[in-house]
Amino acid sequence: MSHGARVIRTGVSSAGPAAPPSAAASSAGSDAELMDGAYFRSCAGMLKVAQMISLLVGFISVNSSQWTDYSAYSYFQIVTMCDLVMILFFYIIHIFRIYRTLTCVSWPLAEFLHYLIGTILLLIASIVAASKSYNLTGLVAGATFGFLATVLCVLSIWSSYKVSCITQSTNAAV
Repeated sequence: MSHGARVIRTGVSSAGPAAPPSAAASSAGSDAELMDGAYFRSCAGMLKVAQMISLLVGFISVNSSQWTDYSAYSYFQIVTMCDLVMILFFYIIHIFRIYRTLTCVSWPLAEFLHYLIGTILLLIASIVAASKSYNLTGLVAGATFGFLATVLCVLSIWSSYKVSCITQSTNAAV
């Protein structure tokens, strides 16, 4: 009788019983699912939510304050709402996986261009709002959240640049 080590293969891992193959495929995110639940918890998804919250708080802060310069703050409100709507649009595109059905649009490039133009406009609007705030707390808070949203948008520019430009140039070289 030999007491050597033997390997016994089973369908059960040390983490628990193995899931059936169909359940494992559906939990990984199949095309049949309507929403991409993993995008909610991804870094890009949380970054978009943080951008939308900071833009909304900046808009509400400026909207509920006493204005000293109508043109500066109306420009700030227009830029923040346009950026908020576009970020929400791209968030919905990713959540519902619309980018898979509409392949005629280069979504990473479109998102990169949106962030590039929107961030420049948001930076200008935040600088103008900060310079015209005259120490009114609501206007200072709005400008501060505008700058915070600008920093978050710069992070999105960097991540979408890595996806759209670096990945495409690497694939073209291969």
